Amino acid sequence: MTMTPEEKLTSLGLVLPTAPTPLAQYRPARLIGNTLYLSGQIPRNPDGSFILGRLGRDISIEEGYEAARNVGLQLLSVMKSVVGELSRVEAIAKVNGMVNAEPDFLDHAKVINGCSDILVEILGEAGYHARSAVGMGSLPLGVAVEIEAIVAVKS
Repeated sequence: MTMTPEEKLTSLGLVLPTAPTPLAQYRPARLIGNTLYLSGQIPRNPDGSFILGRLGRDISIEEGYEAARNVGLQLLSVMKSVVGELSRVEAIAKVNGMVNAEPDFLDHAKVINGCSDILVEILGEAGYHARSAVGMGSLPLGVAVEIEAIVAVKS
């Protein structure tokens, strides 16, 4: 018997964070037909503070990976807040990962793997996606990563 995504989270000892409220004039998600567009999410500590730093200067690839994994859980939380049950996710169509990085940093993909890995762990085949992983000169509030996604939702 296959586990639901929520059962998978529980089996891994993971709890979805509360879906964050917007920091500006936008919505965290927009469902149009069967396509769910998720606004960029940024990594947060349990106390609500942000995970800050610049890859290649302040934080390691491993710390960046964990920050991206943190964002992956937030993306799942936002999905769940819109569609009710994560089993309604047909597929993660696209992930766009942005890394706050020094100009000579080359391992953007290794950082964004943190998000990709958690999506596949929790959603299985539906979690596999097309992806971009790019470096940025800066990100809002000095966070380490920002990640957005496009999701196909079952009717």
